[in-house]
Amino acid sequence: MKSHSTIVQLSKKIVEHRYFTRIIITLILLNAILVGLETYPSLRSEYGTLFHSLDVLLLWIFTIEIITRFLATTPKKDFFKGGWNWFDTVIVLSSHVFVGGHFITVLRILRVLRVLRAISVIPSLRRLVDALMLTIPALGNIMILMSIIFYIFAVLGTMLFNQVAPEYFENLQRSMLTLFQIVTLDSWGSGVMRPIMESLPWAWIYFIAFVLVGTFIIFNLFIGVIVNNVEKANEADLADEVKEKEFQSQKQMKLLHAELREIKGYLKELEKRSSSSK
Repeated sequence: MKSHSTIVQLSKKIVEHRYFTRIIITLILLNAILVGLETYPSLRSEYGTLFHSLDVLLLWIFTIEIITRFLATTPKKDFFKGGWNWFDTVIVLSSHVFVGGHFITVLRILRVLRVLRAISVIPSLRRLVDALMLTIPALGNIMILMSIIFYIFAVLGTMLFNQVAPEYFENLQRSMLTLFQIVTLDSWGSGVMRPIMESLPWAWIYFIAFVLVGTFIIFNLFIGVIVNNVEKANEADLADEVKEKEFQSQKQMKLLHAELREIKGYLKELEKRSSSSK
């Protein structure tokens, strides 16, 4: 029992050390660089063995890191309450499985996915992703609105331009694809609108209306929802930090009270001894 508590205390010291996170981030970036270098066939053929050895070494370091974080968590069930802990554990354990099975293609994909661990390690990126996850319900409503607008303009475009520009508006699905190109602002003026305007000079009304509604209004709604949820995520993190500080201060106060009681008891014992000696 004593040895277990010693391991837990040592794990906490390692995890809470100021250089722990920096070292893990550095190793994740090193892993990313190695994966990038392996995309060059000449380097892979010449240094393939070295790359593999470094990859196995990094994999075991990440495994030890997760085990250390698990040991440092008390109670242990709290470790699995965090979604990011599940994310890290699944990626690392999956890499072990495929290293043992020699599935080279899948292994390379998992090595690339290990770069995503930078998100779980860097708090600011973690908050940003949490904020993006919070936007999913609101984004669903925006996507429904955007689908309705796309459908209306696709039907109108097919009716108006299917004879003039069948390569863009021959049928509904082709019109949808054209509208997706327009909403990304990819050569929509010179590539789509102007050739149609040579036959139908008033066609600019359709395209300008769709760009204003589809691009500026809808995208601004996306941005507004994301920014709002980023602020909420930051506020939630600040509230959690305040609660953690309050918990730690209460814990310290309890320890101080316990020490004061021990000191009072010790002083009473000294008084009794001195009175009995008299």
